[in-house]
Amino acid sequence: MFLSVFDLFKVSVGPSSSHTMGPMIAAARFLDSLRAQPFAAHGVRVSLHGSLAFTGKGHATDRATILGLQGFTPERMDQDRAEAALATIRAERRLTPPDLQPLAFDPDADLRFDYDTPLPGHTNGMTIAATDAQGDVIFHRIYYSIGGGFVMTPEELEKRGDQDRSDAASAVPFPFATAAEMLRMAATSGKSIARMKEENELCFRSRTDLAEGLDRIWATMSDCLDRGLATEGTLPGGLNVRRRAPGIHRALLDERGMNMTAPHVVNDWMSTYAMAVNEENAAGGQVVTAPTNGAAGTLPAVVKYWLDHVPGASLRLLPDFLLTAAAVGGLIKHNASISGAECGCQAEVGSASAMAAAGLAAVLGGTPTQVENAAEIALEHHLGMTCDPVRGLVQVPCIERNGLGAIKAVSAASLALRGDGDHIVPLDAAIETMRQTGRDMSEKYKETSLGGLAVNVPNC
Repeated sequence: MFLSVFDLFKVSVGPSSSHTMGPMIAAARFLDSLRAQPFAAHGVRVSLHGSLAFTGKGHATDRATILGLQGFTPERMDQDRAEAALATIRAERRLTPPDLQPLAFDPDADLRFDYDTPLPGHTNGMTIAATDAQGDVIFHRIYYSIGGGFVMTPEELEKRGDQDRSDAASAVPFPFATAAEMLRMAATSGKSIARMKEENELCFRSRTDLAEGLDRIWATMSDCLDRGLATEGTLPGGLNVRRRAPGIHRALLDERGMNMTAPHVVNDWMSTYAMAVNEENAAGGQVVTAPTNGAAGTLPAVVKYWLDHVPGASLRLLPDFLLTAAAVGGLIKHNASISGAECGCQAEVGSASAMAAAGLAAVLGGTPTQVENAAEIALEHHLGMTCDPVRGLVQVPCIERNGLGAIKAVSAASLALRGDGDHIVPLDAAIETMRQTGRDMSEKYKETSLGGLAVNVPNC
């Protein structure tokens, strides 16, 4: 099994990889399909289903879909240009995508939230249709946003068991599909998890491209974190959530060097780093899926903690952190899910915490078995966590949840490094348990905002 590090870590826009980034990518795919048709379409209609309908407005799914149909992509989206484009589309009631004739589109009439008709393949379903001058549908496509910015058609989803990977089913030196296989290959080869993952990646890109790509991932994460630590204000969406990361960060800086500072304050540093990222995400800023937008703060918070607070930490080892984390994230996605709409928040923050724990254990000198143990501890203690965002916004409880995920990741890595790698619950068992728990979990607790905190906390 091969899933690239650049599939797990993708440049995205907030607030959701499945509800914002995914629909934007789906819209771009629809434009590509439309360009390949022998006819010229006159207009476009969109219908959002399932979780995309229930929490789409809070996740800016409508805005992302419209921008995608206008030709915007997550990697290159400029906020000012996007706002100007949305205003023009609303005023003129038409889209002007590149290399296509203008398409009639009234955002109020042609983009529909269908709360009653879930599509069969996945809870995050959407239909995009092209119409002729009379308004009749002449071409349509169904897309499913399955988490982490991954988008599939019904045909692709049907083959998901065989194609849940990038670069197709190509041969790689270490094709581990389970943690047990990963550990056996590490023992046989004498290589670390990071080295095995690196050799797999080098089958598809040069060493220079891999190194530069990993540098870009961390640079984007770090820039996002820095913006979050510096930007004050109130988050959009109506909950009036105040950005807290800058104020907490200033207080922590003021306390540095004080003799009476309690040791547990290091947890506040980790939480603040994670909250900074997720406050940026909630504001619609640029983030990196790690493995999703809703869980984007956990891993960079642990990296920042390691670099700034752990003696001997070095950027030289950062590729090992990211490669190890991606190896674990790939196993979780392949064998369970990273989607809150499929398995609840255990699949998002739980996966992120496991990835971060593995990466930290690796750069602190852990053996492959200790790394696997670290990931298992972090994931095990997120099992059963629901996805219940208040008002459908990726704010409460999502922002703080990333901070606690970072703290758990560091604790899990530390516990694993205190042992020899021998443990009762293997990572594969924790992943399978998460899959089963997600399957049995009520839909109310899977990113629909129909249960949990979403209905027990006032929405204004």
